[in-house]
Amino acid sequence: MEFCDECGSMMHSDGGLWVCGSCEFTKERDADNEGSMVTTEGQDTDSGPVDMSEVDDAEIGPTTTVRCPECGNDRARYEMKQIRAADESETRFFTCTDCEHKWREDDH
Repeated sequence: MEFCDECGSMMHSDGGLWVCGSCEFTKERDADNEGSMVTTEGQDTDSGPVDMSEVDDAEIGPTTTVRCPECGNDRARYEMKQIRAADESETRFFTCTDCEHKWREDDH
């Protein structure tokens, strides 16, 4: 990752140049410097569903008004967890107070 010397925005590569998408500043790419850069390309950024089967219901937290996708009940306990990178928002996990179905906010 390269940042613009003029405005500080993230730059993108275009052939042998780094180009700033904000202010159009350009500079030559440096192969030696780029060899030490880290990329997220090809990394698994979604670890899949989180297993909450062994979490005691009392630990799951307060209740809120939300419709259970399984039984239609309108109350569920919820818990917030940071499961992705620190710069991404937390994920909210729900457990239905009636049928105890578990889901996370982005599942439906």
